[in-house]
Amino acid sequence: MFDGMNDLWIKSFEEKFRSLCSVKLDAESLRVAASDHTEDLHYPPQVVAEPDSTAVVSQIMSWANEHGVPVTPAGALTGLSGGALSVRGGIALSTRKMNRILSVDEMNHQVRVQPGVIIQELQEEVQSKGLFYAVDPASRGTCTIGGNIAENSGGPRAVKYGVTKDWVLNLEVVLSDGSVIETGANTLKNSTGYNLTSLIVGSEGTLGIVTEATLKLLPWPSHNALMLVPFTQTENACRAVAEIFKRGAQPSALEFMERSAIELAQLFTGDYSLELESETSAHLLIEVDAFRFDDLMPQVERILPAIEAFGGGEPLFADDEATKNKLWKLRRSVGEAVKAKSTYKEEDTVVPRGTLPELLRAVKAIGADFGFESVCYGHAGDGNLHVNILKQDNSDERWERELPAAIRLIFKEVVRLGGTISGEHGIGLVQKPFMDLAFSKRALQLQRDIKKLFDPKGTLNPGKIFPEP
Repeated sequence: MFDGMNDLWIKSFEEKFRSLCSVKLDAESLRVAASDHTEDLHYPPQVVAEPDSTAVVSQIMSWANEHGVPVTPAGALTGLSGGALSVRGGIALSTRKMNRILSVDEMNHQVRVQPGVIIQELQEEVQSKGLFYAVDPASRGTCTIGGNIAENSGGPRAVKYGVTKDWVLNLEVVLSDGSVIETGANTLKNSTGYNLTSLIVGSEGTLGIVTEATLKLLPWPSHNALMLVPFTQTENACRAVAEIFKRGAQPSALEFMERSAIELAQLFTGDYSLELESETSAHLLIEVDAFRFDDLMPQVERILPAIEAFGGGEPLFADDEATKNKLWKLRRSVGEAVKAKSTYKEEDTVVPRGTLPELLRAVKAIGADFGFESVCYGHAGDGNLHVNILKQDNSDERWERELPAAIRLIFKEVVRLGGTISGEHGIGLVQKPFMDLAFSKRALQLQRDIKKLFDPKGTLNPGKIFPEP
């Protein structure tokens, strides 16, 4: 059985699998696999395995199950909750070589992919056929469909088109004992038995390893309009969000950025072409899309009165693709910009969008009480606020001692407002101490029981989601 201090199993694994897949034991490969984009965490595995087929994944899981060796599924390592880190050592099973788009079904608007396919490459491939896959996290140029499925990822366009779970029809999954199942059917409707597909999506690789996915597609909405709206009062920017929907608008993206978020993105990218007025405290980045150009302006006309009602300034309309790309680059760069500024802790809060002003007010008040500065931005149309707490000059001792208490207070406020503690980043390693705020003891136990049913020996991505008993 597995002994993290005993390297004998490593030799046995290498001998069995080196002819079947890439098996890496060198220090650099283990170093790369030890971290994702979550703060400064570092948990090296003892082996990195890179299979290129379901059959080999099945054999690895069967062997690991027999020998009691932990296996942590990993993709592009762009996660923000530590979900793909080998916290118990063992094998990091990378799906990066399973990166083929297997088929595009133009008749039925479906695509079949392996988990290592990069999101942007998938989007561009189906767009070339006049089709649309809308899920687009900020890291879409590097993150993969397997990771998106594991975390139920969202992104800016989730406000209109939904998150990953809304696009997954069927999955091929390797279970902890090496057996292979399909979770559903390649149909738009399915009420046959329990919904195993939805159970796997968002399970963070703790129930099985996705080796193939069938995703639904839509026709490509070929026209869009993008505007950046300044506000002098941050909370009014949040208030305008609910008003936009009350007036019958359905934007394809509705993003919130407080001033410091844009300033850090400008510093990070070196692009200062957007001039910030001194009195501006926040912006909304609003996109609408359509199949016909003439359908854009009626949508914009429904949005403008909502902006004016809460003191929004003159919108900057992106008149060409270059300007649109610049604005989106600023928005997508905020996360990396914050990371470059300071050690930080990011909380992925989500509340009903009408309560965003209350949440933002509470975050700033709690930060003031504890002496922590925060940078807030996110998918306002979903009520999804990313709260980045900066360490700056705080000592390591104070950061470790007081930050968890501050975060718990923020999450208590989130739950009080009808929200929950993760909108799209997952629980993974870093959020699990707060799961008691999101679920009752009974609800948590049911989830633990599901985990045990799928993974009786506890070898599949151990140490994630659930607080230690």
